[in-house]
Amino acid sequence: MAKTVYSPTEKKILNQMFVNSGFVFITFTMTKMEANAFSMTMQPALDELYKDKPEEKKVALRRHNQFFNTHAVMFSFIAGLTYALEKEKIERGSVDDETIDNIKVALMGPTAGMGDAFFFNCVRVIAAGIAIGLCSTGNILGTLLFILLYGGSQIIARYYLLRAGYSLGTSFIDTIFESGLMDALTKAASVLGMVMVGAMVSSQVNVKLAWTIDIGGAQVVLLDVINSIMPGILSILLVFGLMKLIKKGWTPTKLVLLILFGAIALAFCGVF
Repeated sequence: MAKTVYSPTEKKILNQMFVNSGFVFITFTMTKMEANAFSMTMQPALDELYKDKPEEKKVALRRHNQFFNTHAVMFSFIAGLTYALEKEKIERGSVDDETIDNIKVALMGPTAGMGDAFFFNCVRVIAAGIAIGLCSTGNILGTLLFILLYGGSQIIARYYLLRAGYSLGTSFIDTIFESGLMDALTKAASVLGMVMVGAMVSSQVNVKLAWTIDIGGAQVVLLDVINSIMPGILSILLVFGLMKLIKKGWTPTKLVLLILFGAIALAFCGVF
């Protein structure tokens, strides 16, 4: 395989993106999670690509500041791929904003699973197993060794995965356009993105009613009745209701307060 040759500008941008990607959790929020870090990581690339289009750069920054969450190491791979997509959009105009967003969303879940499985469940355990023996004897080298193996491996992986995402992304884009698969890829990424959102709603949004109805002396749990019709329908209704409010201009802070005080009021009434 031929070695990828980067221009001086590409090297500078990739190095700046690598440094910025190290702050993935320092700007973490519960509403957008890694979105702030992703837009900050993409900024060096966007500054160069949109240097003559300040208004479009603002749109791109806002677009990359939407909800995003994946493993901290695989984060760099997606950032590199997104850089390649943004470059393709500017230079050829053959990629649009929706395609870029769909591919980002589609990759969040699979890359998070791979990153957790390899780094958290494998590298971390091996590094801890090696270091515990030294730590148990009071040797400080155990701590330093764990940091070197676990932390160092992630830093190295972030560096190369960022470049892999950019390099593979560029060749990948060329291949799918030459083969005419772009429309199919866009549709597939959009469908996978919706599946991931649905899975997140199912696993992370829970509406648990404590409401019981007395029917002929028998206590009927209302939540069981609702779930027998369609499991998780209350979670879906809650999410779509919040989306409706967001489209009307509600901020995340207002939504959090609405849920908090609404839950307290309903719990006081015995609904929750």
